[in-house]
Amino acid sequence: MRGACVGGHHITPAGTPLAYRVGYVIYDIADLVRRWNGKSGLVEDGGELTVNEGASFSRGVASEVNIHDPGPSRPGEARLRWLDGLRGIAALAVAIHHGTYVYTPQFRGALLEWFNPGTWGVMIFFLISGYIIPSSLERHGDVRRFWVSRIFRIYPLWCVAVTVLVLLAVTGVNELRGELRPINPVVVVVSHASMLQDMLAVPNAINVLWTLSYEMAFYLLVVGLFAWGAHRRTAPVICVLVAGGVLLTFLAGAAQLSSVAGVNTVATVSVVILVAAMGSGFSSNAVVGRLGATAGAAMALVLVVANGRISPWYGLSVLAMMFSGTLMYRARKKEVPVRVAAVFGSLVFIVTVAQGWMHPREVEGGSISWTVSMVLVAFFFLGGMALQDRKIPAPLVRLGEISFSVYLLHPMVLKVSDALVGRWRIDNFIPLFVYLLLLIPTASVAYRLVEYPAQMKGRRMIRSMR
Repeated sequence: MRGACVGGHHITPAGTPLAYRVGYVIYDIADLVRRWNGKSGLVEDGGELTVNEGASFSRGVASEVNIHDPGPSRPGEARLRWLDGLRGIAALAVAIHHGTYVYTPQFRGALLEWFNPGTWGVMIFFLISGYIIPSSLERHGDVRRFWVSRIFRIYPLWCVAVTVLVLLAVTGVNELRGELRPINPVVVVVSHASMLQDMLAVPNAINVLWTLSYEMAFYLLVVGLFAWGAHRRTAPVICVLVAGGVLLTFLAGAAQLSSVAGVNTVATVSVVILVAAMGSGFSSNAVVGRLGATAGAAMALVLVVANGRISPWYGLSVLAMMFSGTLMYRARKKEVPVRVAAVFGSLVFIVTVAQGWMHPREVEGGSISWTVSMVLVAFFFLGGMALQDRKIPAPLVRLGEISFSVYLLHPMVLKVSDALVGRWRIDNFIPLFVYLLLLIPTASVAYRLVEYPAQMKGRRMIRSMR
């Protein structure tokens, strides 16, 4: 069976043999290199997304807007390729940040004194999630469709990453984190499956999974606001989060609830509430749906404030950062004045930077590195918004497509590298570049074989919902 070709990019039909899928991945990698000349790509015609001859149709953020919409896309709705490009750069920054720990330790130490690419990358991710997620829920207009979209977007690749991690441990290539051993294995598995493990006093099996805990908390808060029709009151939400962070600025995290009630109890109760909150979204009873969403949002706030691995000020700053992304989206849609977005966005930025100076030991690299990283977060995100009507290079869009695979799988590549060649005590940039050259094709394969098929299944399920 041969895949269809849209603008030079293969769309692989269901049932295609694995060999053909891998062949298409190799073709896409070669095509990615060829398209660095920037002569092909996506353009807009009256606000609609079209494909130039020889261009590949992006299945990143821009396509998600159109595919989830049952009707024609609205003018300007497709202009999100800048987010794909920014997301791709952010994922690569995090991968480089962790790679320097293995290959270039001295360079890493010198860089961290002034700039933390890991902090920059994850904060960009949080801003992008804040920009995209509420609009996705509002576009669906249905909590059921939103949860289905999120499940098929995140969990398939999450399962692959966790499976690879277990295989590496079973084969002796790399051991699981020792901190997980004292904890009940069932609690470890269930906590990670809920994606809330970083707020349940359960160490992250993969270091980057901590950000997914705050993604899930954000989802629960957004759904809770949506259930009460308060999802557009973004500015008051930001005020509450910022004020809470300031009031709790000297309250240490250290999983206070779990230290009192026990890890097993807190994890069990939290997972039950999470399942009930998500399940209530599928209920035809409006009261049940609203109560479930409220319980989920309340639990998310309690866990961030009273049971996070990171301090309450940090967790609330992350949520405030995400909602500031939402406010920028609303300003772009003219739902709020630009000056309102500027004022509250500046508030989040100033308070977050100040918190880094008040807690220098809690931010990797120290206060100066924290400040420079946050300034660059604002610069790149606002710069991306300013350039949203410009043509984004197709390779950056493609990198954005595979960014989740880059982000979630790069620790696995580093674990294999660690077992095969060990770590460098003296800087060696050659293996760092080799690691990145191996990571991009690995992420492309994962996207082609796992992410994209799962997203298509999720979209088919969403269309079938009435």
